[in-house]
Amino acid sequence: MQTLIRNADVIVTLDATRRELHGASILIDDGAITALGPDLRAPEAEIIDATGCVVTPGLVNTHHHLYQTLTRAVPGGQDALLFGWLRTLYPIWARYTPQDFHISTQLGLAELALSGCTMSSDHLYLYPNGARLDDTIHAAKDVGIRFHATRGAMSIGESNGGLPPDRLVEDESAILDDCIRVVDTFHDARPNAMIRVGLAPCSPFSVSRELMRDAALLARDKGVMLHTHLAENDEDIAYSLAQFGCRPGQYAEDLGWTGADVWHAHCVKLDDSEIHLFAKSLTGVAHCPCSNCRLGSGIAPVRPMRDAGVRVGLGVDGSASNDAGDLMNEARMALLMQRVARGADAMSAREALEIATLGGATVLGRADVLGSLEAGKRADIAIWDVTRLQTAGSWDPVAALVLCGPHRVKHLLVEGRQVVRDGQLTGLDTKTLAADARRATARLMG
Repeated sequence: MQTLIRNADVIVTLDATRRELHGASILIDDGAITALGPDLRAPEAEIIDATGCVVTPGLVNTHHHLYQTLTRAVPGGQDALLFGWLRTLYPIWARYTPQDFHISTQLGLAELALSGCTMSSDHLYLYPNGARLDDTIHAAKDVGIRFHATRGAMSIGESNGGLPPDRLVEDESAILDDCIRVVDTFHDARPNAMIRVGLAPCSPFSVSRELMRDAALLARDKGVMLHTHLAENDEDIAYSLAQFGCRPGQYAEDLGWTGADVWHAHCVKLDDSEIHLFAKSLTGVAHCPCSNCRLGSGIAPVRPMRDAGVRVGLGVDGSASNDAGDLMNEARMALLMQRVARGADAMSAREALEIATLGGATVLGRADVLGSLEAGKRADIAIWDVTRLQTAGSWDPVAALVLCGPHRVKHLLVEGRQVVRDGQLTGLDTKTLAADARRATARLMG
């Protein structure tokens, strides 16, 4: 089945020459882009009229904790720094059921899809009351966007000097066994994969050095990626120096946690030597500007990272520390924060959009088939209506996507299939989903 996206005002290709095509169309066949340009014809194709629209690659979310979508704006955590915020929320998360993980995953991914996201990672590191990573993977299939699930873990509880309560930590041998199970069951290495799996011990302050090392060895044996939190705030740096006698970047390198198959969330406090290390090793960074603001963590050195050649994508982070799942808003916040730190010319709207699309695809190891609009790449495409109130008066419709909106997509295609049509999800009833989430939240508050 062919699809023709016809007569777009602008197509932002993000190809090697960063072409922007005006009055052009995109032809899709069997999930792949086959042609871009003016006056394309396909008599048998389904037509999507893109008049008055800007067309971009789908946005890519490189860091999330989808389970947190049921714990937005929790009063005890609203004004806390990272470690205090975690201590407030751990007891609530310990009450989750497998159904809570299913609902929260669908809720978070639905919100992302409506914001133009075609692929999201997820970092799930706690499994109370019989929950498994499987719960989130099955939930994601109904939404219809690509899903890079990671099997996270915590193994050092409070009684052993860690941060999480003991009831939320797992035995390390059981963690590794389950990592093997989920990779063997769900990971799809094909270029057009809808589901991939990575390994993701939660953080240096919640797992042992041995688990970090063993997870890296296992991931490379299985051919999957590695993910964790790193250098998120000053407390994180102090913990690393006190417990390991080195900065987080050195800790990561010593345990095999650098390379093109690794991406770290936050990296707010990387110093120049760590930036150089990540650039040289092709290690990726998931920049989460709204969460960093919400928790007062600081401003990540994204401009120095980009200038050095570090691979940078965007993440919304968990909904308990954002508290929204709007990826285009993350692009805007990334731009604003770099300008606050380094001046008004520190980042352009087009660079922010590139980080949100091609940057994220590169971080997640998918830039060979995703992240730009080119013949031969998969058809993950966001179509934005720029005729509405939010963009009225804008002179540059591409920059307007980041600077003023819209932040809700008109149409969204993943693998050539419409996941959002005329601003509505095609695979889920959002009213029913929201009602399910309200009931689950009420029980957790109970």
